[in-house]
Amino acid sequence: MSNTSPSFKPTLSLFDATMIVAGGMIGSGIFIVSADITRNVGSAGWLVLVWLITGFMTITAAVSYGELSAMYPKAGGQYVYLKEAYNKLVAFLFGWSFFSVIQTATIAAVGVAFSRFTAYLIPEVGEQNIIADLGFIKISAAQLLAIGMITFLTYTNTRGVKGGKIIQSTFTVTKLLSLFGLIVFGFLLAKQSFWSENWQTGFSAMQDFGVKDASGALQPSAGGWQPITGAVLIGAVAAAMVGSIFSSDSWNNVTFIAGEIKNPQRNIGLSLFLGTLIVTLIYITANLMYLHVLPLNSIAFAENDRVAVTAANQIFGNAGTIVIAIMIMISTFGCNNGLILAGARVYYTMAQDGVFFKKTAELNKNAVPAYALWIQCLVASLLCLSGKYGDLLTMVSFVVVIFYILTIIGIFILRKKQPDMPRPYKAFGYPVLPAIYVIMASLFCVGLVWASPKYSLWGLGITLIGIPLYYLAVRNKKQEA
Repeated sequence: MSNTSPSFKPTLSLFDATMIVAGGMIGSGIFIVSADITRNVGSAGWLVLVWLITGFMTITAAVSYGELSAMYPKAGGQYVYLKEAYNKLVAFLFGWSFFSVIQTATIAAVGVAFSRFTAYLIPEVGEQNIIADLGFIKISAAQLLAIGMITFLTYTNTRGVKGGKIIQSTFTVTKLLSLFGLIVFGFLLAKQSFWSENWQTGFSAMQDFGVKDASGALQPSAGGWQPITGAVLIGAVAAAMVGSIFSSDSWNNVTFIAGEIKNPQRNIGLSLFLGTLIVTLIYITANLMYLHVLPLNSIAFAENDRVAVTAANQIFGNAGTIVIAIMIMISTFGCNNGLILAGARVYYTMAQDGVFFKKTAELNKNAVPAYALWIQCLVASLLCLSGKYGDLLTMVSFVVVIFYILTIIGIFILRKKQPDMPRPYKAFGYPVLPAIYVIMASLFCVGLVWASPKYSLWGLGITLIGIPLYYLAVRNKKQEA
């Protein structure tokens, strides 16, 4: 395919790349999902262990991706790795899933989280303010604000990578410092410590999904915490990890923009390691702070799962709600900028292969795939209107981990298939650590099907719809040749 558009410009430094990794990972999850994790596994030990397992898996996958990014330092990242290790069909299924569920649904969920917490400061943009009731769907001010935010960031990124880089670095540094500050203040200023009380639960796994009272708020059930073991525990851990994995996902976005990173063979792998390590340490210490500031029941049954808000109110008094609202607005704004910036590069690479919309293969005068950015914006905006964010996250978590597994296995395949290919950076701990990741991630997927079969299998179904779409795209490509 001939392409007279400008080429990608390598303008992003190691710092910029690391901020894209960290900024894409930190959205709203760390402020919320610990409530659901606690309800699933029910002890201080298991709460921390779920985050440790997720952190280990994330860092292991990231340092393994370093080998692949050094071998193929070009736009498209994971799509390219899957194509080289397997074939074009497997790569297309990833790209299709990325477009239909993984990236667009994540952008939508993060956008709506931005709106929900903006409503703390400006109640008029809340979900209760219904702008239009079309019968089959109600459109709230929160959804419109989310769409507006996504559209603004998309426009900014069509103006060139420089503007997106400035937003990403500024907002990521701000949220890293503010999260660090929240953790420190939590340990120093909390009026009362629940540390000893919470750790009396140790590693005794329990569940209590609670009951809703007359106002709809979730309260502990009459039966209280129930011990769990065996297969039920595996399913509970998998269900709990949906939140932690979603909160730790999108670290691989930096691989999609390899064509715009200086010295990509070195800097992509290094940024993957540094970014995932920084975020993992912050996530674990944030949960240790929650255990210090709040009793276990207050973590599990925080109002609307907003654990950080409950903790901040204990630290800062009534001002805590505003502190967290501002932190999450900053966090989600920066997070979505990184997701939007990186995601369009996958569709660009697919179009270069002739299996996506033709115009997506073009770069505008600012050397960015503007058309790809706008169709991503359209799909994400439609998903903002769906209202099914929790269900979307289960589908996203299942599908994204399936493709992580395939990509890590791809390292083993490519060691056999392309033994002489230059590898400036090799997967750390190969073959042991990548193999451990594959086993742990596979157990997660099996456990998630056990715990939430409907939406995990829906995610798989959406992925498989890509098979006829691929052959349709190939046929059209042959007809045009």
